[in-house]
Amino acid sequence: MSPQFSPHPSTPRHQWAASVQWGLLGATAGAVVGSLVAGAVSTLASYFARQIVTPARERAEDIEILALVPSMEPTHGYDGAAAGKHSGAVGWDIILPARPETTAPGTYSLLFHAGRGHARLGEIVTYAPADGTVTRRVERVYEGNLQDAVRGRWSGIVYPTPRAIGCPYEDVEVPVRGGVSQSWLVPGTHQSQTWAIMVHGRGAQRTEGLRALPVTQQLGLTSLLLSYRNDGLAPAAEDQRYGLGSTEWEDVESAIDYALEHGAREIVLFGWSMGGAICLQTVVKSRHGAVISALVLDGPVVNWIDVLAHQARINRIPESVGRLGQWLIAHKAGRLVTGLAAPVNLKQLNWLDRADHLRTPTLIVHSEDDDFVPVGPSAAIAELNPEVITFERFSRARHTLEWNVDPQRWEDTVRTWLGARLDAPAPGRPARNPATA
Repeated sequence: MSPQFSPHPSTPRHQWAASVQWGLLGATAGAVVGSLVAGAVSTLASYFARQIVTPARERAEDIEILALVPSMEPTHGYDGAAAGKHSGAVGWDIILPARPETTAPGTYSLLFHAGRGHARLGEIVTYAPADGTVTRRVERVYEGNLQDAVRGRWSGIVYPTPRAIGCPYEDVEVPVRGGVSQSWLVPGTHQSQTWAIMVHGRGAQRTEGLRALPVTQQLGLTSLLLSYRNDGLAPAAEDQRYGLGSTEWEDVESAIDYALEHGAREIVLFGWSMGGAICLQTVVKSRHGAVISALVLDGPVVNWIDVLAHQARINRIPESVGRLGQWLIAHKAGRLVTGLAAPVNLKQLNWLDRADHLRTPTLIVHSEDDDFVPVGPSAAIAELNPEVITFERFSRARHTLEWNVDPQRWEDTVRTWLGARLDAPAPGRPARNPATA
């Protein structure tokens, strides 16, 4: 016989009944609140996870253009033509709201008119913290009429094409899964059989690799600026989601196939941000690993678990929600939420736990002021594998903007390190001609 519960002997029956009713109401309310909290946590985690793996279709132009004012320095138009309605002899400065990115030192771009307009911005002319404004020099307008623009988007992509740097190039189609990748091929000279394959970051395009061309041209390398799945210039993945490097490396493998079919005997991989994660996957998974002689990584994602935790913190997402978001990305049960065709193995993308697996000479350039991918894992992996990995710490630069802040140091660092690797004897390496070096 099951036990019977009865009121305390000193409690009147009507009071006990009331207390039971209130107790039941409290329990029900607690369950409802708990359910609502759990639902809110699940919803936020789902949103967080989807944002990480879903390519953005449009980039917001969130910077108001306050004014254009005359400058003593000329502003040039594309190929020296008119900048907007004015000749190249007319100079302009631009006044923008003062924000961390607009007040950063260095050279940047302002993209406007839904990306169809492109202006290169140089040094800070004046900075007025009291007014909340900054004035920067307009160095060149590559496309569009800046005078008609009212808003723009900040970018570290300074040049629109290799031609803007003075490099001849070809538009080439690299066969990849689902079609072809629209890529740029910049011919080399005395080391043309060594190909530098440029792998851009999440949300970027092949233009991100343009900043490395001065170095690869000086070293005589052939450069292939690759487009890969979901970047708008290559076929989308079947699930139209990022694999955070776990799937994109296959397109780099296709680029290596293309390079070898067109005369390459040695490959150097350049990667920015998620492009760094892609390069790291390529070097351990590629069937051509023996011909990959070096990696040059800028602000790379060395450990996605750390990056996702950092993103949760800076977006004020509770730690538990961030962990649930990671779980949704990494497990089959999360596919309905994320839209991923297959879960992403975040542990496999954590190179701190497998630093000794990396045997290809690697240069990592990373700023301590990176606001998107923390510098800590890059420094740590270099300490774990110092014989293979060289770490160069920058400062003041935001994410992958080391070149923008100090192009001379960036180029000197990469040229010196990579030049030494290419000069070192290795089986199968094309002989370098000192007379043309």
